[in-house]
Amino acid sequence: MSTVLILEQALNGLQFGVMLFMMSAGLTLVFGVMGLINLAHGSLYMIGAFAAAVVATWTGSFMLGLIASLAAAAAMGALIELVVIRRLYDRDHLDQVLATFALILILSEGTRYTFGSLPLYLNTPGWLSGVFDFGGGLVYPKYRLAIIFVGLIIAAGLFLLIAKTRLGIRIRAGESDREMIAALGVDISKLYTIIFALGASLAGLAGAMVGVLESVEVGMGEPVLILAFVVIVIGGIGSIKGALIGSLLVGMTDTMGRVLLPPLFSQFMPPVDAVPVASALASMSIYILMAIVLIVRPAGLFGGAK
Repeated sequence: MSTVLILEQALNGLQFGVMLFMMSAGLTLVFGVMGLINLAHGSLYMIGAFAAAVVATWTGSFMLGLIASLAAAAAMGALIELVVIRRLYDRDHLDQVLATFALILILSEGTRYTFGSLPLYLNTPGWLSGVFDFGGGLVYPKYRLAIIFVGLIIAAGLFLLIAKTRLGIRIRAGESDREMIAALGVDISKLYTIIFALGASLAGLAGAMVGVLESVEVGMGEPVLILAFVVIVIGGIGSIKGALIGSLLVGMTDTMGRVLLPPLFSQFMPPVDAVPVASALASMSIYILMAIVLIVRPAGLFGGAK
């Protein structure tokens, strides 16, 4: 296997990882600060993708589509928090799971009714089409590099938000003792709405950016949601650092496993048998990784850290 192929797949793993970070960062904030299990987070990913596809088609501007994805997902997230989620904070996790699962069905069928069952498509903007030549035979699509860049910028911005701003201080305090910060005059309900809308906007942006690489269709957020839960379990609930490291680990493990395992197994068994076995093991690899992390550190790699 050539070095160029390995480097190319490493970049694919990095791109997959930063996309998962945009999805999981908001989920881990909601889970860590609010103590809420939100199964509908994948639906916000879907709403962002649909908003971007529709607006980009109407206007011909990919950037307006991205802005629409942020706005639509944030607005829907705020609405969901005000109407439904706010009534679940003091309920047990089973009630939260049932309520947010119902939201998945409502949002999926609402999206299907509004936009139809056929998938929509986002075109790569002209200024991000083509490939970037790293030299040595390594070329990589500019758009995928843009996803990596945007994801890393968002990660840096979230770290600064949590560590350096008044809102970040309130978010950290809200996770530690929500009753105390409420007694100090902080509007905890407003804080929760902001956190939920922030997480929703990141999920919507992730859906919009991935919509260029995949078709935009109803239900596209659920498989990514499962991976996002794996990420926050590995990284530690409530930790932005954990979400970033966990996302990169999951992205690299999944991508490199699918590339490296088939030729490895082909050395010990016929290719006709090796490929399905290796593919199945590659699909399991991220869950094996999660199990190993939980055995070594039951709270996740950065459980309790921000």
